[in-house]
This record gives sequence, structure tokens and C-alpha cells, in this order.
Amino acid sequence: MPKSAFVAIIGRPSAGKSTLLNALCGAKVSIVSSVPQTTRNAIRGIVSHPEGQLIFVDTPGYHLSDKKFNLKLRDLVMQSLSDVDLILYVIDATREPGKEEEAIVELLLKEAPRTVIAINKIDHPDAKPLLVEEFILPRMPEAKRITISAAQKTNLAALLEQLFLLAPAGPLWYPEEIYTDQEPVFRIGEIIREKAILHTRDELPHAIAVEYRESTKRADGVLFARFDILVERDSQKPILIGRQGSVIKRIREEAEADLKELFDYPVKLQLQVVVDPDWRRNEETLSRMIF
Repeated sequence: MPKSAFVAIIGRPSAGKSTLLNALCGAKVSIVSSVPQTTRNAIRGIVSHPEGQLIFVDTPGYHLSDKKFNLKLRDLVMQSLSDVDLILYVIDATREPGKEEEAIVELLLKEAPRTVIAINKIDHPDAKPLLVEEFILPRMPEAKRITISAAQKTNLAALLEQLFLLAPAGPLWYPEEIYTDQEPVFRIGEIIREKAILHTRDELPHAIAVEYRESTKRADGVLFARFDILVERDSQKPILIGRQGSVIKRIREEAEADLKELFDYPVKLQLQVVVDPDWRRNEETLSRMIF
């Protein structure tokens, strides 16, 4: 019988979890940004292999904060850990372990037998993998450790091999050609958010959200989709729109170009910037966006 496992990817913000997920799946599953906490949902990526199938769940960066938005993200991480067979703990080798790393290790102490630790970014000139090893060894000696570079795809085969060694026997949950189970509307919204963050990251690091409104598919196969880009203040709206609509146009065009690579039908977007000062504190809004 083949092996099969659900694997939660956990780590500090900007540890490279989404880059790793995309590299393992061989396609863009999770959006990537230099802005911490870009990932806001449990994103699934699927790797099919002669040995079986691994279903990865990319979780938001584990961040110590009492704000409602961050607590919601942390709850999502906790829920993901309880729902999976294995845990892939990604540590950024370019940063010295701190309070968040201590908190994650404390969370995973009882999970060491089903945890694989990926010490990431070893290609970076500032990487200090031995410092990470010194931090991890006395705390989680049972956990398997592998040094990797998600960006350069270094040692990913060894990482998959280790995960399959720990994976239980089980059925293939998805067809082998599938690399994600995300709904198209969700994927489109995430690509829009990635481009919005890219073009406003200095001014609007966490104030942006994207909300789906409606979509229709024409007889010629073109999908027309309308999304709102939410900001928190009136002063932020012109930053996203840009002079004579230049920024919002660039966001739309770049998102449509990426979507052309992801779907076998054209996607045309209609984007509107909407001010919602309470979206990060509104439980109903957060429940629609974070799941």
C-alpha cells in the first residue's frame, strides 16, 4: 500500500514556508512576499511520488501578538497541527533563534517523533545553520533535521525522503496530476493580494485584504471576476490606486498574467479599492478571509 500523510508546515513569519511549498509542488500554490505574515490561510499543496502522496498545509507565520488578527492566525496554526499526520518545522538559518522560535519549540515538544525540521536558507551568506542546530539539539533531539534551501531547491529530495519514511500507509487522496485543492476564486484573490503587497509594501504592509464579490464565465470561456481590495484608511486608498490609476492597473495586469499560467482559461479582473477601517477587528470579516 502507498504511503500518505497530511503535513503541516509551521515556522516564524518569513521563514520561507511558502517558497518551500511552491518548490515541493513544482508550481505556485502559496503567494510569496518579503512582508511577514503574507500567508493568512491554511494553503494545501499536494506532492505525488512513487512512494505515495504528501498533502502539505502551509500555515501563517507563528507570531507572538495579542491583536485579534494575529490571534486568529495563531488559532489557525494550532488547528492545523491537530489535523495532520506530520509536522514540517521550517527555521530561517539567517536569523538567530528568538522568543517566537522558543514558543514554537515549546508547542512541538510532544510532537517531536512526527516532526521534521528543515533548516532553511543555507544558500544565504548570512546563514548560520550550526547556530540553529545548537538551539534545536538540546530541545528536540528526537526530531529529524535537514538543511535546505527552498529558493535554490537544495536537499528537497532528501526532505521528501525523510517525510515519506515517517508517513503512514494510506490511500492517495487526490489524483496524481493535482498539485492543490484550492478553489479558483481563492487562488485568484491570493494572486491579487500578492501583487497589491508587492506594489505597496513600503506603505501598506498589513492593511490590505482582498474580498471576492462576483464572477461570470462567458460562452467563449473567459472568466470575469470582481474583487474588492480593502484598506483601513482613506489616506491609503490613493496609494493603491496610484496616479491616474497606474498602481491598480499594474496590479490587475500582473495578476492576470500570473493567472494565465495557473488556469487553462483567461481570467479578466475588475478591481475596486474599498475603505473598511475595522476589517482586521471584525470577527465576521476575519471569518470570511481566514479559514
